[in-house]
Amino acid sequence: MKLISRNTALVVGITLSTLFVSCDEQGTSQDTSVATTSGANPNVVLTTTEVEDIRAKLGSVPLFDSSLAVAKQEVDAAMEKGIQVPIPKDMAGGYTHTQHKLNYTILHKAGVIFQLTGEEKYAQYTRDVLMKYAEMYPSLPRHPQERSYSRGKIFWQCLNDANWLVHMSQAYDAIRSWIPEEDRETLDTKLFRPFADFLSVETPQFFNRIHNHSTWGTVAVGMIGLVMDDDELVDRALYGIKNDSISSTAMDNDGGLIKAEGQKTGFLANLDEPFSPDGYYTEGPYYQRYAMYPFLAFAKALETKKPALKIFEYNGGVLIKAVDALLNLTDQNGDFFPLNDGQKGMSYNTASLVSAVDIAYYYGNQDARLLSVAQQQGQVELDITGLAVAQAIEAGKAIPFTKESVLLHDGPKGNQGGVAILRANYESGTTALVMKNASHGLSHGHFDKLSYSLYEDGEEILQDYGLARFVNVEQKNGGGYLKENTTWAKQTIAHNTVVIDETSHFKGSFKESSKHHPEIITFDTNDKKLQVVSATENNAYPGTEITRTMMMVTPEGGSKPYIIDINQIKSDQAHQIDLPFYYHGQVIYTGFDVEASRELRPLGTGNGYQHIWKEATGTPKDASSQFTWLNNNKFYSVTTLSDSKDTFILGRVGANDPSFNLRRDPMFIHRKTGVKNAVYAQVIESHGTYNAVTEKAQDAYASVASITQEKAPEGYVAIKITMQSGEEQLVMVVDNAFAKAQHSITISNQTYTWKGNYTLKQIKN
Repeated sequence: MKLISRNTALVVGITLSTLFVSCDEQGTSQDTSVATTSGANPNVVLTTTEVEDIRAKLGSVPLFDSSLAVAKQEVDAAMEKGIQVPIPKDMAGGYTHTQHKLNYTILHKAGVIFQLTGEEKYAQYTRDVLMKYAEMYPSLPRHPQERSYSRGKIFWQCLNDANWLVHMSQAYDAIRSWIPEEDRETLDTKLFRPFADFLSVETPQFFNRIHNHSTWGTVAVGMIGLVMDDDELVDRALYGIKNDSISSTAMDNDGGLIKAEGQKTGFLANLDEPFSPDGYYTEGPYYQRYAMYPFLAFAKALETKKPALKIFEYNGGVLIKAVDALLNLTDQNGDFFPLNDGQKGMSYNTASLVSAVDIAYYYGNQDARLLSVAQQQGQVELDITGLAVAQAIEAGKAIPFTKESVLLHDGPKGNQGGVAILRANYESGTTALVMKNASHGLSHGHFDKLSYSLYEDGEEILQDYGLARFVNVEQKNGGGYLKENTTWAKQTIAHNTVVIDETSHFKGSFKESSKHHPEIITFDTNDKKLQVVSATENNAYPGTEITRTMMMVTPEGGSKPYIIDINQIKSDQAHQIDLPFYYHGQVIYTGFDVEASRELRPLGTGNGYQHIWKEATGTPKDASSQFTWLNNNKFYSVTTLSDSKDTFILGRVGANDPSFNLRRDPMFIHRKTGVKNAVYAQVIESHGTYNAVTEKAQDAYASVASITQEKAPEGYVAIKITMQSGEEQLVMVVDNAFAKAQHSITISNQTYTWKGNYTLKQIKN
């Protein structure tokens, strides 16, 4: 076989999305008038000039060279083991699943290495593996595992089949002009075109959706269409299938509706609907990072072959904005906040974010902050975008990606609530408060309006549980979602937010929750000493309004901030109200007597309560109560407004969990019973350390001595915070109806004036 000339060689970009997850999608179709630029393969991602540029720079750009060396080492090791294309049978994590996943990641890299080095053994290996698939595919039935609403052929769900095609189409593009015409004919007609039809017209409930599933599906079909210069496939990918016959009541495996009335479909619709103008993806950061690779890989290909689409300008340039939003949705260590279904520990070091950072830098405004992220990732794409990033880093252009406070709106018009992140950077570290005031988030959403989580130096202080799943661990339900994801992780009680009558928000109804979203009242971070977010939810419980105001207060002198949290519940009838929080570590002190349960029993019978062991209860002795714990040798305290009729419950996750699918995390509930209107006020602080070597505790007691509710005019809530030093502060919040008004009220013979729905004042003694 003849090696393609250097002038016709183009590079296929390499990225590996190493996590594969479960979701759902839809679409429609129309002709596009945008011409496709055709030519000898590879011609999808790069141009001949760009390939020549890369080859000319090899050996002189360290980060690019090391990335190529690592890829070559991985491919060489796989090639030594020989070709393995087993008949599919396993769920995620099993041998056949893992091998087919390895095949597409290795072939993707092999094609790139062939283009960059000219070594034919990589093209030969790629061709031989693809021909094995072409032998197997025509007679392959749907996967024997029947759990998915859209069963695949090579994998148990079409989602993973789409992953396969996205990567394999780029591997094919790298060698298509190199292999004989009869091989091209075989691969085109017996493997790739049937594969594209299977994912789309044969499985419309997977393809014709608004969801990360259909993003992968449309990109898979569109990418192979570009490789084969098949405009019909490309149009199908961009605009969906016109007649899909999907029922309006059809649901996916996660309980989400597959098709909404009048819903647009296709790749472009998936750029329109799930993203907000800020670049926030409604399913949450875990699935946003998963979807960014197909979004951006296809966009890069479209920019090459359909430049008239101006895809990086589409919908206000949302793809570039999405990368910035996603990086802001990480903690100090780069781990994504586990909002909705999110596996903890997933970070921007994943391969899908390597490609995202490089593409956003190249096709955006060469944001130098992205270079510092690429440095931390330690690798780049093996294409022109990765070369540009590596060269810029070598030239010393990187600047830190400093994460600041930000409000990321939700919804295609940015009017469906959002996620607020308050951050403080101080001499000894960082604090981040994440408040979720967003819409439901499609089928991966949780029932947790107005919930929050708290981080210090990248460590969870008060946590969001995340998902209940062991991705790609075969022993745990074949690597798929566990039933406890529905019975526990999605339920409201699994989050740090208000629960009424032991019932989840919207009674745990996906359809009902998807109709509503909180209203953000305030997001104010102009004063770094007092940052505030406030939102209200009127639909989670009938006849009930819940308003939550959270403040991050940074004292003078650069010390750590503390959090003021005020929940106001107004209802037309009496209820039991619970406010939980989930901490890590060991109990150090309770400012109330605790009675341990003599026998462990579940706290309730449903809505997540059946998974909580009731370990102890307590009754407040004073107008405020304190709870202190130790975690990672740091002391933390919550000082909460309390009433003698209240009950405190110490619990632990893990009841009714015979397979030990859940973490045994501790939790604390502040319960009020038989109340129509209630105020929860608490101050959360980090205040000291313990040295196990010297056995010395420093600042082990909270800085806050007490909090009390002061008498205030109707429509106002006033909370006095008394510090151990004797200093007193008064925080006041206002009913939403008066949020923007000018205020002047007198409390304890002192008059306070301000404008807006909150203020924090020093009390003069």
